[in-house]
Amino acid sequence: MQKSFFGNYALDEAVAGFVAGATSTVFLHPLEIVKIRFQIDDSARSRRYWLSIGGTAKALRVIARSEGLVGLYRGLSPNFAGSAASWGFYFYLYSLVKLRMAGKDKTQKLSPAQYLLASAGAGAVVALCTNPLWVVKVRMCATTRGHPGAYSGLFDGLYQIVRYEGVRGLYKGLVPALLSASHGALQFMAYEELKKWRSRINPDKDRNRLSNIEYILLASSSKIFASTITHPFQLIKARLMNQRLERKYYGVVDTIRKTYRLEGLLGFYKGLAPAVIRVLPGTCVTFVVYENLSSYFREHAQKLT
Repeated sequence: MQKSFFGNYALDEAVAGFVAGATSTVFLHPLEIVKIRFQIDDSARSRRYWLSIGGTAKALRVIARSEGLVGLYRGLSPNFAGSAASWGFYFYLYSLVKLRMAGKDKTQKLSPAQYLLASAGAGAVVALCTNPLWVVKVRMCATTRGHPGAYSGLFDGLYQIVRYEGVRGLYKGLVPALLSASHGALQFMAYEELKKWRSRINPDKDRNRLSNIEYILLASSSKIFASTITHPFQLIKARLMNQRLERKYYGVVDTIRKTYRLEGLLGFYKGLAPAVIRVLPGTCVTFVVYENLSSYFREHAQKLT
């Protein structure tokens, strides 16, 4: 019988995921602002700027100079709430589905298809539940504090959206958000397969406990794989979520068509540089905190029973 620190294995995973997501969000939020501002910029200016590390560094300097250090953390409240809830809820559902597939035998290894299905299912449910938080986050990150109609915080954003756009406004960008669930599915499938690969090449080492360096390498590799494939979904989602009453894009297909016509194929990868810069350390922090907390819970669960 699997021992649990909080009395439920899935709850252990949820707490570990919640703390991990919250930690990475607080440290790396400024890069999220740059990524979103690049993504929603639909001008046809040089695409190399948006794809380069130098462009990201320059954007951070401009925001800090024009808006102050506070400007680098605009939109932190919805980002913190969304990221923490997403990671916590995601790991909770992900572990439940995996246990069900394995017949509640945590030691049983699943196939890549099963990992993909478990991750995609968990990601889709999380996307449905957290979409309103991401709409507020995108709009706050896209505007300065003095911008007309700018939200003062998470609850003000939710209130204004419902008041002026109705409940449907909270679910703008939901379709690409659901498609973006494939990001987590691809990431976790790759992560689990890399962990199994590591166990095969070093079978003498405890397969349930990796070093922090191993967690970082595996998490980074899996995140690069998923980010490269799914970044266009993130861009489409950001542009749809950022629309208020005035609309330029009428759905996913229209956004794809207009982006390609005006900005070309590379236009779908605007914001990729800050996304990768933000995602890699964020993923490393998330997975290191998550895996170490999970290990701590497993090791100390026995003492509480």
